[in-house]
Amino acid sequence: MGSTDERVVAVIMVGGPTKGTRFRPLSLNIPKPLFPLAGQPMVHHPISACKKIPNLAQIFLIGFYDEREFALYVSSISNELRVPVRYLREDKPHGSAGGLYNFRDLIMEDSPSHIFLLNCDVCCSFPLPEMLESHRRYGGMGTILVIKVSAESANQFGELVADPATNELLHYTEKPETFVSDRINCGVYIFTPDIFTAIQGVSTQRKDRANLRRLSSFDAIDSATRNLPADFVRLDQDILSPLAGKKQFYTYESMDFWEQIKTPGMSLKCSALYLAQFRFTSPHLLASGDGTKSAAISGDVYIHPSAKVHPTAKIGPNVSISANARIGAGARLISCIILDDVEIKENAVVIHAIVGWKSSIGRWSRVQASGDYNAKLGVTILGESVSVEDEVVVVNSIVLPNKTLNVSVQEEIIL
Repeated sequence: MGSTDERVVAVIMVGGPTKGTRFRPLSLNIPKPLFPLAGQPMVHHPISACKKIPNLAQIFLIGFYDEREFALYVSSISNELRVPVRYLREDKPHGSAGGLYNFRDLIMEDSPSHIFLLNCDVCCSFPLPEMLESHRRYGGMGTILVIKVSAESANQFGELVADPATNELLHYTEKPETFVSDRINCGVYIFTPDIFTAIQGVSTQRKDRANLRRLSSFDAIDSATRNLPADFVRLDQDILSPLAGKKQFYTYESMDFWEQIKTPGMSLKCSALYLAQFRFTSPHLLASGDGTKSAAISGDVYIHPSAKVHPTAKIGPNVSISANARIGAGARLISCIILDDVEIKENAVVIHAIVGWKSSIGRWSRVQASGDYNAKLGVTILGESVSVEDEVVVVNSIVLPNKTLNVSVQEEIIL
């Protein structure tokens, strides 16, 4: 391990409102990084993982959201973890590496020896201390968390080839048209401060090429990056691809779970993964009950302390119930996220669904879906303040906020 005076900082990329469009209607109410998975904001999971990094000095969140949207959360999580957490707002898109470089002075103010970079929309076990240990052993500029996936799904991500003996990154290509490898980039990295020199090198090279184009009649030069601003630098195409095979980057392979949280349906799957992880990391957060004095609980379930659940309700597996929710007698909840101030009345059933803030589900009603997390309507979603009246069935549907349903619907998007 490194010396005790070495400092480490972590940077979590949280994106912005223009990037959360696939997360609607849930992102209409709340920034996507603050949407609760397993009862905790999405960004809380990588932040909690960062707390386990030895000699962690500071955590930075970088994104395009208004600072006010994160102020309350940043303040409370800093106090809870006793680690400074700061939100830094980008003025314009700089790319995944350019965003890091844009705030290099703040990131380097503690003179860290290592910098973690994580993406907020990644769901995994975040083996950060183990990555740090391996990275120090490799001695390169950076280490990338990778995982093995099916050959059919690999081309949706950055595919890479690593030396099986040394774990050196030999080849990297982002979303290739033809199959390269079943190992993919998980969007979790650790770098030495040399990464800033590499990013600066790309910017300088781009400026030089722009000047050359102005002086040259050969206009087709480097068409792939011709229209990119000099300060817009992509980590994958501009840093990892050209430096692969040069003993600069190495890989650390995760044998655990990994998903990307792009859609509301995938958030339900990731909530289940985090609930299952709580068994080992935070068992005190999981509810229990046998149906006598409290509701019967099966599997992994989170219930906020302020929620009221009738003893005859049956909850689980994979259920997360948020603040001030009210679950009535005989209700049955399976694989769902129930958000703040929701009321689920007597004998209602909710399966494979996300029920939005302040919504209500009437007596003997059913809100359910097939549970195909990748399908557009595979998870039923009710936006904020949706009222499903008594004895109404809602199947495989998305309902936008402030709607009242008094007739049953199936495979519909209610605007």
